[in-house]
Amino acid sequence: MKTIFVTGGAGFIGSALIRLLMAETDWHVVNIDKLTYAGNLESLTSVMDNPRYQFSRTDICDRVALDTLFDHYQPAGVIHLAAESHVDRSIHGPGDFIATNISGTYTLLEAVRGYWSSLEHAAKSTFRFHHVSTDEVYGSLGNTGFFTETTPYQPNSPYSASKAASDHLVRAWHHTYGLPVVTTNCSNNYGPCQFPEKLIPLMILNALSEKPLPIYGKGDNVRDWLYVDDHARALRLVFERGLPGETYNIGGHNEMTNLQVVDTLCTLLDELKPRHDGRSYREQKISVADRPGHDKRYAIDAGKIERELDWKPLETFESGIRKTVLWYLDNQSWVANVQSGEYRDWVVKHYGKP
Repeated sequence: MKTIFVTGGAGFIGSALIRLLMAETDWHVVNIDKLTYAGNLESLTSVMDNPRYQFSRTDICDRVALDTLFDHYQPAGVIHLAAESHVDRSIHGPGDFIATNISGTYTLLEAVRGYWSSLEHAAKSTFRFHHVSTDEVYGSLGNTGFFTETTPYQPNSPYSASKAASDHLVRAWHHTYGLPVVTTNCSNNYGPCQFPEKLIPLMILNALSEKPLPIYGKGDNVRDWLYVDDHARALRLVFERGLPGETYNIGGHNEMTNLQVVDTLCTLLDELKPRHDGRSYREQKISVADRPGHDKRYAIDAGKIERELDWKPLETFESGIRKTVLWYLDNQSWVANVQSGEYRDWVVKHYGKP
C-alpha cells in the first residue's frame, strides 16, 4: 500500500482529512501528532480500527523521531497540517507558535529532504510535500478585492507571521533543493470536531450553557467561511494532482461578518434547541474590546483551484452551518469530554503519556 504522512492529524482539519482519506481512497495514513491541547483522537474513533491507519505521537521538532518514521514507513508524500493556529493564543504566548510553526516546519523539511534524497528516481519524482497554510498571511483587505496566490504577504499577528515564515521556508526548500512541494492557503474553516476556542463552536456551546456570546468590537470583521469537509476534498486534490512549486488558494465563497455568523447561529439554535424560557439566544450577545491588530476582512479568490483541479465547495454557508449546529447538538459526549479535559485522560490511558 502507498503510505502518506499527515502531520497534525488529530486536529480539526487534520482529522477531517484523515476521515476522508480512509473513506474515499486506498492510502495508508500515518497520523503524526504531538497531541497538544487541541489534538483530539476522539475525532478519529471511526477510523481507529482501520488497518490502513496508524498513529504516532511525535513532535515535528524531534528530528530523530521523524527520521525513524520515514525509514520505517517509506511514505510517498506528506501533508503538513501540524501548527499552532489560534490568533488569540499567539498574542498572549507567541513562543509556541515560533517553535512549532517555524522551527517545526524547518525540522520536518530537513527530515523530508534527507529521506527524499535517498529515493530512487521514480519515487523521487512522484513524492509530494504538501504544506497547509492560511489566508491570514496576506494581511487585511479593504471593503473590496480578494486574496490571490500572488498577493504580497503582510501578516499582522504572531500566528500569521509564523505561518508566513513557514510558507517561505517551504518555497525556499523547493527552489534551492528541488523538493517537490505544493502549498495551500485556506480561509476560515468550520464544521464538526472543532476545538471550542474558535468562534463558531464557542458561540454554540456558550449559547447552550446560557453564557454570554462575546463579540469583538462591532462584530463587523469579515471572514470567508469554508466547511471543513470541502477543505479536506481540496487538500486531497492538491496533494494528488497539484503541480510542484505551485500554490492554491482554497475559499468557501461565504463572506460573513462575525455578527452575521453569531446571529445565524442564534437563529438556528432558536429553531433546533429553543431556550427553556422561550427567549432568543440573541439576548446573550455582548460586545467586548477588540483584540490587538484585528484584521478587518479576509476573502479568497479560489479561481485557480477551480480551473486547474476542478474543485468547488459543495456546501453553502447555510447548509454547512446547519450541519455543524446539528453535529454539536448530537455529539454532546464529545463536547463534554473536550470541556472537561477527559479526552486527554483517554490519551494517557491508551498511550501512557500525559
